[in-house]
Amino acid sequence: MTASFTIPSLETERLILREPRESDFEHERDFFASDASRFVGGPTQPHQVWRNLAMLMGHWAFRGFGFWGVEEKSSGTYMGRVGLWYPHGWFGREIGWTLMPHATGKGFATEAALAARAHAYDILGWDTAISQIAPENEPSKAVARRLGAGFEQMYDDPIYGPIEIWRHIAPGNPVDGGMEAYA
Repeated sequence: MTASFTIPSLETERLILREPRESDFEHERDFFASDASRFVGGPTQPHQVWRNLAMLMGHWAFRGFGFWGVEEKSSGTYMGRVGLWYPHGWFGREIGWTLMPHATGKGFATEAALAARAHAYDILGWDTAISQIAPENEPSKAVARRLGAGFEQMYDDPIYGPIEIWRHIAPGNPVDGGMEAYA
């Protein structure tokens, strides 16, 4: 059996969202060796980082969507990964972001996540999405707020433990920010 799938590229003003590549490994390895990865399952060993990159490709094959590698247009610098995620047993279809330390605090996560969310809603036909965020991850919560998402509930994830579920406002929802529509 041969698997065949296409990963679309997305472009924003400053970024290119493209397929994950093995060349991303060095950046991911260094990130996952540091404490900066604590909110996304790290620190972890290089062999596990490589397996996780391969899993990102497999998610595209199984689901038809997944995480993109994110590059800065002007420099080609790898900025991290942003995308759509829904492995077996996950709370719901997710919009996620993991940026390298050099890319944080510059609006890249918000810019890339907006493009990923537009793809989910406009191309894939999603009517809602979540983001799972560690309770202590204030920068990620700030991104979720900038995206218009709101805290929905706590969830006891079997791997990550207590996690916050942030709900993204559905397309066409007349509510301007906040979670009033889900109350």
